[in-house]
This record gives sequence, C-alpha cells and structure tokens, in this order.
Amino acid sequence: MHELIHPVITWYFDVLGQFGLLGVVVLMAMESSIFPVPSELVIPPAAYTEIHAKGGAPHLAVLLILAGTIGCCIGSGLTYWVARVVGRPFIIKYGKYFLVPEAKLKLAEQWVVRYGAMGIFVSRLLPVIRHLNAIPAGIMDLRFRTFLIMTFFGSLLWCTTLTVFGLLMVNEMAVVINSKGDFESAAYQQAFSNLTWATVVMVAVVLGLYVLTLRMKRKPVSEMPDNAIPRDLVASQLPDTNPEM
Repeated sequence: MHELIHPVITWYFDVLGQFGLLGVVVLMAMESSIFPVPSELVIPPAAYTEIHAKGGAPHLAVLLILAGTIGCCIGSGLTYWVARVVGRPFIIKYGKYFLVPEAKLKLAEQWVVRYGAMGIFVSRLLPVIRHLNAIPAGIMDLRFRTFLIMTFFGSLLWCTTLTVFGLLMVNEMAVVINSKGDFESAAYQQAFSNLTWATVVMVAVVLGLYVLTLRMKRKPVSEMPDNAIPRDLVASQLPDTNPEM
C-alpha cells in the first residue's frame, strides 16, 4: 500500500511547492466556489511546503493564512455575483449539472435566512454550507460588503485552524516525504500512522459537523417569525415553489 500512496503524496507536495502561495490562492478560490476541492487537503500540506520547508519563520504562516483567506474571498465573491446575475430559477434548473443540486441549495438558503450575515461567518467552518453560502447570499441580494467582510473573517479563522493543524503534523510530513522508499523503517511507520490517525480525526470532525448541519431543525421561511429574518433579506424572501424558466 505504501508503494502506491507514497508517489501520490510526493507528487501532490511537489505541485504545491512548485506553485507556492499562488497555487494556494487558486485552490482555495476553487474550494469556495462549486469545485470539489477540500480545503483540508490544501492548507495543511501547504503548511509543510510554504512554512516548514522554508525555515518556519512566523511571517510565512501569516502569508499562508492570508493566501488561503484571499482565495476564499475571490471564489466566494465570484460565486456571489454569478448567482446574483443568473438568479434562483436558473440555479434550480441547472445547478445539478454544476454540483449544486436543489437540496443543497435549499439547505444553504435556509441557513442564510435564519442567521443572516453572522451565518456567513459561521458557515465558513461548516462543510457543504461553506462553499455554497455565496449562492443564496447572491440570490437574495445580501449586501456584498457585509457578505465579503463575514467571508473574510470566517475564512481567516478556518485557514488559521488548518494551518495550525498542518504545523502540528509537519515533522510527520517531512519523514514521509523524505523516506525515499524506506517504508519499513520505524520512523516512517510511526509518522505514517500519526498522519493517518490525525487525518481520520479531522475527517470525523468535519463529517460530524456535516451531520449536525443536516439534522438542524429548519423551518420554512413562511413559518419563521419576522425578527428571525435579517432585515436586508426581508424584501427577497425565498419563493415557495420552483419557478420555471
């Protein structure tokens, strides 16, 4: 198994190292749009290539966090404006072809309607909602400045968390990357085991958040009290039926 996994790992780290922070910006922009690029597989490895491998200076961590945050803002901003221009009917009809099925869209819509601008901030820490929140925000004309500010600070917190996680695992990453095919050494086995279990825990936490998000009690917009709907969304409540193009 190690013979199969190791070349993939080294190739991925080489790609990250080759494109540097620009690659982080692009990948995180994709993650914050409709492309299935998990941020958990971008920032932690970049903590090795952009911080540990370059000497570990504190300012390198700051640059990585900012690169990830800027990428999130770019991807979310573009998605916001696309959604605002094409509108809900188009997304309902064609979203499934772009990895945005109606069920996910409605989940994101209910989240934005219930929690407004603060929901944009919190959603940056949640799977599924994280990369879709820009769509209902654009559809319902949430103020772009408010949306961008909340996205920036939520993404800053998330990228900081992932960077810290990556820094905690850089020694294990270094051992695995520099093993040069010596898969039987005790150091490699221990490092690989630590990385595996750390990844399992991180994935379990993300999946747990996903399940909690899906199980949240969500009332239809028409049943929600007026004070539960953000003032700047009242004029753009969600329609009850799916409009036809």
